[in-house]
Amino acid sequence: MTAMPFDEREFPGVAPDERAAGWRNRRSVAVWLFGVAAMIWVMIVLGGATRLTGSGLSIMEWAPFRGTLPPMSQAEWQRLFGLYREIPQFALVNSDIGIEGFKRIFWLEYIHRLWGRLIGFAFLLPLIVFWVQGRIERRLRPRLVLLFVLGGLQGAVGWFMVASGFLPDSTAVSPYRLVTHLGMALLLYAALIWTGLGVLTPRTGRTQAGGSRALRILVPLVCVAVPLTMLAGGFVAGLHAGLDYNTFPLMDGRLIPDGYARLSPWARNLTENIAAVQFDHRLLATATLMLATAAAALGLASSLPRGLRAAFLALGAGVAAQYALGVATLLYVVPVGLAVAHQAVAVLVLTASLVCLHGLRAVRPD
Repeated sequence: MTAMPFDEREFPGVAPDERAAGWRNRRSVAVWLFGVAAMIWVMIVLGGATRLTGSGLSIMEWAPFRGTLPPMSQAEWQRLFGLYREIPQFALVNSDIGIEGFKRIFWLEYIHRLWGRLIGFAFLLPLIVFWVQGRIERRLRPRLVLLFVLGGLQGAVGWFMVASGFLPDSTAVSPYRLVTHLGMALLLYAALIWTGLGVLTPRTGRTQAGGSRALRILVPLVCVAVPLTMLAGGFVAGLHAGLDYNTFPLMDGRLIPDGYARLSPWARNLTENIAAVQFDHRLLATATLMLATAAAALGLASSLPRGLRAAFLALGAGVAAQYALGVATLLYVVPVGLAVAHQAVAVLVLTASLVCLHGLRAVRPD
């Protein structure tokens, strides 16, 4: 590799071959972290698909090791189908499906769980190898161990969420547990992206001019608004609130829907009232669109490095596409394909916002 990101002024006294080896190590670790983050993105998309197709409750057992293999005999299929017939979802929603119908919903949930196991291996095995080879900086080791522990905990939280769908008279998982599961996935994803960016482009103390003070206020706000909007969308999904008020921008002819504050105490409306939950998601999405569009416009108009300007362009394009997908999902009454795309692009918008925020650390205000 001929072009190195570090030079003598940044690392005085370090030989060129040592700088080259250090850069190769950083690049390898960053690619690994970004790869695991990409797998979590796929996991989030798969999770949305399992929920939308009603597949999430098809496996009534949490067997982290034995459940790695799919059913290998007809007797095993019948046993698992028998367990599924014991839960309310079968009696109230899917009482007409036979063993073949059960297999169709089983496979998506099985792939979702198997992918989670693969993420664990994809994180742990390279972590051990890089650690033994001394390619991971000491300051990063505690963080990476914590991320692995949180990843394992996420599997337990996933089962805790699924188990809420087995309760009497329940045909779906608890919205609160669903949002907790989603929130942890977003936290892990964001932490991996941020850590990977830090490994790939460490702070060296050298900065260049570019970016206004307004941009430095807007971008952190975007980084807060995007996950908040996604978590609000989790409550929309958990309550199936997207099946109501399928008009835009008004809700049953009103800007603020009738019955927004019908529950008591008032705070329950934010998470349990379909009208309020959908309105809040719309409001947060609109605010995110405005903030991200303003940040993208300022970023593109600033004297920023070319790569960072591309990130701002991706942020603006991504948030526009995400908003359009959300409106289309609502108007067409939540078709699976549109809803999954809506969730997938949301994670990409979060990625762009994190890249913009991280990149601004390397420039000083004009």
